[in-house]
Amino acid sequence: MIRFLIRTAIFFGSALLALWVTDLLLEDFTLGYPQGLIVAAVIYALIQAILSPLIFKMTAKNANALMGGVGLISTFIALWLTTIFTGDEGLNISGTTGWLLGTLLVWLITAIAGWVLPLIFLKKAVDN
Repeated sequence: MIRFLIRTAIFFGSALLALWVTDLLLEDFTLGYPQGLIVAAVIYALIQAILSPLIFKMTAKNANALMGGVGLISTFIALWLTTIFTGDEGLNISGTTGWLLGTLLVWLITAIAGWVLPLIFLKKAVDN
């Protein structure tokens, strides 16, 4: 149970970090602070947790050539839905550059954080 909670916190933390850093780097990618960031991170993380396995399963079954892009596809869809659910006070993405680079940056940051953070936090949990 503790591992599940730690993994959930890491997943949320990586989403929060990715959205925040992407907001800092791109003009076309904006978040309302602080509430908009937190709400957007929660919604994004929930949508991504639901979409990733579904898109992976559909891609493996119907479009095997797209398997490498599952993360990018689910990130794009999760960002799009997050902009819809959070409205003007949450996440706003405008322009092709904001959508393309925003998707790439959020995907890359969550991938790296999802790989590095468990090494740090789960090792400490196991040691305790």
